Amino acid sequence: MISPLAHVDPAARIGANVDIRPFAYIEGDVTIGDNCVIMPHACVLNGTTMGAGNVIHQNTVICAEPQSFRYEKSQRPRVVIGNNNVIRENVVIAGSNRTEDATSIGDNNHLMNKVHICHDVHISNHCVLGISVSVAGACEIQDYAILSSAAMVQRRVRVGKMALLQSGCRVQKDVLPYAIFGGNPALYHGVNTKVILQALPHADDRLLRHLVNTFRLITAGNFSLEDAVIKIHEQISPSPEITNITDFISTTENGIIRAAEAEY
Repeated sequence: MISPLAHVDPAARIGANVDIRPFAYIEGDVTIGDNCVIMPHACVLNGTTMGAGNVIHQNTVICAEPQSFRYEKSQRPRVVIGNNNVIRENVVIAGSNRTEDATSIGDNNHLMNKVHICHDVHISNHCVLGISVSVAGACEIQDYAILSSAAMVQRRVRVGKMALLQSGCRVQKDVLPYAIFGGNPALYHGVNTKVILQALPHADDRLLRHLVNTFRLITAGNFSLEDAVIKIHEQISPSPEITNITDFISTTENGIIRAAEAEY
């Protein structure tokens, strides 16, 4: 159902069973998949492609012009959103700096009130971004990551799979998968056990012990990051999770947060 009080450009491609509420604003170069709900006063701007089953709440702006000094008016910002996402009130998702790129959000994510996603950010699947989270340009948020309220992620940082940033945490370096980080500056606070057990059916005490020992080598050892990876391969039984951690370290461009709370 499309309310007669909504503005929907005739050129917009609207799927089946889409509910567009009064005073929503949909521009022409927009694709909205089946079974989406667009709440009052939400703005879906040119360059947006959205899958099925998404709920966009009041005052959200999707594909806003990038707040970047590198953005040129000749470019066409783009945002690509997957399926079954909940995007709550007052969220701003900026488009990409360049036409050939896109800010992207995968499937089954939950973005809470006042989240700000800058240009060229890539959010994977099953992520939760809490109230007033801010993600700077060209960041990557991997599957099942949780960014608690008012967390701030600086430009080009990667947040690894199943990582948890606690409320108010600010990060300037890459955030290791499967771990909890908190404070400012951010410190390692342990293994994200709850999410791992929920998201990985094969997770058991053995895997959790291996993760604990892996992070101990990374955060507590008096040796380089490269040597830490070598020691992990030598001392920890291989698994997809351990390989993910070592690959994540090997591909970092910003460095890894290694400091830990005293008790660790």
